[in-house]
Amino acid sequence: MGAGSSNPSLWWRLSWQLSLVFVSVVTAVIIGLCFYGAAILSPNVALEDHITAVLAPAVSLDAEGRLEIRNTLELNALKQQYDGLWYVAATPNGSFVSYGTIPPVYAELVRLTYLFEGADIRGSAGTNEIASVESVETGIGELRVLFGGVADKGWPIFTLMGIAYPIYVPLLAIALPAVFLTVPRIVRRGLASVSEVARKASEIEPRRYDARLPLDGIPREIAPLVIAFNEALDRLEIEFRKRQHFLMDAAHELRTPIAIMQTRIDGTAEGQDRRRLLDDVARLAETAEQLLDFERNGQATDLHEMVDLVEIARGVVADLAPLAIGAGYQISFQSEVESLKRKGSPSALPRAVSNLVRNAIDHGGNRGMITVAVSDAGGGRISVTDEGPGIPAEHRELVLEPFYRVTPKSTGAGLGLSLVRQIALNHGGEVRIASAAAGIEVAIQLG
Repeated sequence: MGAGSSNPSLWWRLSWQLSLVFVSVVTAVIIGLCFYGAAILSPNVALEDHITAVLAPAVSLDAEGRLEIRNTLELNALKQQYDGLWYVAATPNGSFVSYGTIPPVYAELVRLTYLFEGADIRGSAGTNEIASVESVETGIGELRVLFGGVADKGWPIFTLMGIAYPIYVPLLAIALPAVFLTVPRIVRRGLASVSEVARKASEIEPRRYDARLPLDGIPREIAPLVIAFNEALDRLEIEFRKRQHFLMDAAHELRTPIAIMQTRIDGTAEGQDRRRLLDDVARLAETAEQLLDFERNGQATDLHEMVDLVEIARGVVADLAPLAIGAGYQISFQSEVESLKRKGSPSALPRAVSNLVRNAIDHGGNRGMITVAVSDAGGGRISVTDEGPGIPAEHRELVLEPFYRVTPKSTGAGLGLSLVRQIALNHGGEVRIASAAAGIEVAIQLG
């Protein structure tokens, strides 16, 4: 019915409310028509059926063929209930009997009752008495009944509703299912554009700064919300680009003092302090470069060029082999295929693989084998495995976050694996960290 107990469905709310309104309108029309009928029809209408139904079984013909009405229990009860009741019962041949005090104004109609099949008699200036003529089938044939004295008795509204039920019951039986089936469909169709906007909003990616929600076909009442959302995206884009430019400018500005420091340190006498200072400057320079890489990768526009993953991985191994061997490792390259081409960034993917190898060199314990492997699983997979101490399971997701380090005293800046994940996400993939036979395996699984 909705996204959750605290988020009711607009579709459901509109559907049942519109259905309820329709049912209420139909019910009001039926009741209104009954009130209208009660206003224009005879006030005797509430008791017409009751009186004729009581008289019908009470009539009979005597031995001489004259009409007579027996005092049945029902008829006696009717007379006691309505003490002002009077009636004339006549057969079509003119025979009649009467009961009660007949108003003088209707005295002339008594012998003419047989002529009326049905009548509503009122509005005369000479009397306020209201009379009615009704026909009813009995055991001796048709009987025509002129009666009065009960105009203020009974409930005409309920009587009319009972009379009219063959009309409104089938109407409701047909209309209600149709309403409950069609109204939700109409509402769903009216909200289809809103659902489409919600779907497109869910597809907006963090790095798609220019993504906006469409306004075409959006209902006028929803359009302000979409416009406000797009304006919020505009503001976020402006602030993000400001932050991005600041970081890139800061990283660029760091290059100059770092180069000056390195030049000055190179001019100092050889010794342990000089080596430490050079290591610190190198670390600072690497951190600045990683910051630049991090921001450049966020603006990558070359994601759709054709690249060869085997060639990229083999090139990284060749470039970093001297560094790995100098740090005490053996390094190998393996590939299941001779070539594995796909669309990607020719600048970002080598950086990602290089970061994985450098991470293995920094944290592999300065021993064992570093293996770089390529497979055609999924959209392509490049993995780097070392034989070091590995990464504890509780840290494997956290090491992918910027500036996170497993050990506080680690020499790295904590940007390498985060940059790798960013590059993988830009290529529709992910970074997977798993325990190897000895050490840890970090893989870029491309989508």
